[in-house]
Amino acid sequence: MYTVIGATKSRALRVMWMLEELGEEYAHIGAGPRTPEALKYNPSGKIPALLDGDAVLTDSVAIMTYLGDKHGKLTAPAGTIARAQQDAMTFWLIDEFDAILWAAAKHSFVFPEEQRMPEIKDSLKGEFARAADLLSERLEGPFLMGDQMTHADILAVQCINWSIGAGFPRVSDKLGQWAATMRQRDAFKAAQAR
Repeated sequence: MYTVIGATKSRALRVMWMLEELGEEYAHIGAGPRTPEALKYNPSGKIPALLDGDAVLTDSVAIMTYLGDKHGKLTAPAGTIARAQQDAMTFWLIDEFDAILWAAAKHSFVFPEEQRMPEIKDSLKGEFARAADLLSERLEGPFLMGDQMTHADILAVQCINWSIGAGFPRVSDKLGQWAATMRQRDAFKAAQAR
């Protein structure tokens, strides 16, 4: 059985949602960032961490990639064109969604107050809106990669949720409706309820 370390209202939700989709059992330790429990598993204090036996894995996207490969679900097979396309989408989401939201968080509450530059948040919101419009244009099937759900869908939806909580502009109706549909999945509801 796996153990996920990290508060549900964090990137840990990505890992928990993926485990729910996979039908894998896991324990959950709802530690916040930089808490003693988080520091026990990651010297930076960042969450999430995943325990798989004696192994400790960090970084939500690396964990999702590992789980997909290990269980042969929610991912295209390694070494295929489909996997390269999925990886391209995942890396794009990290650059254009996750990194922008993380930069805004750093300038809102992560950095010490004297290091924060709140005025940067307006440009970050504009960049996120531009990226969300591009993603909306690329969305052609029920999932980002077409007919098969992958961890890229989990990453995108969690970032859209994050953007709402961070007060970013609304995404397009098309993208917003897609994310709302994804949030209706039983696995998402189960992860969020933990």
